[in-house]
Amino acid sequence: MIITRTPFRISFFGGGTDYPAWYRQHGGAVLATTINKYCYITCRGLPPFFEHRLRVVYSRNETCSTIDEIKHPAAREVLRFLRIDRGVEIHHDGDLPARSGMGSSSAFTVGLLMALHAFEGRMVGSGQLTDESIHIEQDVLGETVGSQDQVCAAHGGFNHILFSSSGEITVRPIIVPPARLEELSSSLMLFYTGIKRTAADVAESYVPSLDSRTAQLQRIRGMVDEAIDIVCGSVSLDRLGNLLHESWLTKRSLSHLVSSRPIDGMYEAARNAGAIGGKITGAGGGGFMLLFVPPERQKQVREALHTLLHVPFAFDGSGSRVIFYDPEPDYSQADADNRGRLLAGFREMEGLGKPAPFETEEDTEELP
Repeated sequence: MIITRTPFRISFFGGGTDYPAWYRQHGGAVLATTINKYCYITCRGLPPFFEHRLRVVYSRNETCSTIDEIKHPAAREVLRFLRIDRGVEIHHDGDLPARSGMGSSSAFTVGLLMALHAFEGRMVGSGQLTDESIHIEQDVLGETVGSQDQVCAAHGGFNHILFSSSGEITVRPIIVPPARLEELSSSLMLFYTGIKRTAADVAESYVPSLDSRTAQLQRIRGMVDEAIDIVCGSVSLDRLGNLLHESWLTKRSLSHLVSSRPIDGMYEAARNAGAIGGKITGAGGGGFMLLFVPPERQKQVREALHTLLHVPFAFDGSGSRVIFYDPEPDYSQADADNRGRLLAGFREMEGLGKPAPFETEEDTEELP
């Protein structure tokens, strides 16, 4: 049995410039961190003593005989990509709701890749996990997603991520004194809006026409450098809150789907109660709202958003990792033997009919 733990992420600045359609022409950058909320993938070899060879458990429970039958897109394509040719059982658990702007989809893909590589007896690094997960999501599945979530899930930490027009991705850890990092962390609040959405649906409303939004995206890119200067400097971190506010207004202008009346109402209530700035995490449209709130005003903000779920969190420096590894018996020979035979199907006892009367030796003795 193998268990992987992969962190969710919060993107502060630069979101939108990590789409290949943009950075392949202009370059891009993101300032983001992983947090102590995780996606867990449990993977084990499925002994060949069941009707099914594959089981995938998430919000649904899929039991299948072939990879093609699996409905979960990422699970299906990761199994196909790694050419897994034996029975396997996969379970997913997450600390936060799915479709909430915390990079959960990419955390699943990265965590599953890590688990199945380990299942096959291989150790892989963060660079390979990044490349493979981007390939699965963007090239194989054809999803309209950026590249920062996969980087964050694979590498972990508080990072300046650079996307070059050549396609190269560079990860630079943000180096700040622990006291400064604690000051930043203690000024952030995370609320769940309760609004579920699919990131690709929101992104499709503006990604195909990014060239017509050049001014906004160039400004979004520039804020990354400004934010790093603030965090790594000695000025008041309140300036970061103001920059977050500007960033949200800029991103909001990309598409009418990035925000909504309910979200605008939540954000306005938070600002009126003392939040300096904030944003909807991820592509927008729902999910989680991140707010920059000085500690002395957080009680008022909590009361202003009393109908929303508040999620305390801390920065986390680890990327996807195997947290449990216990190799199991190799059933490949038994599996191959069973698959090479026309086996009787599993069936219930009811309806099989009564057995024929039992015959004794006396019953079968020939008459003289």
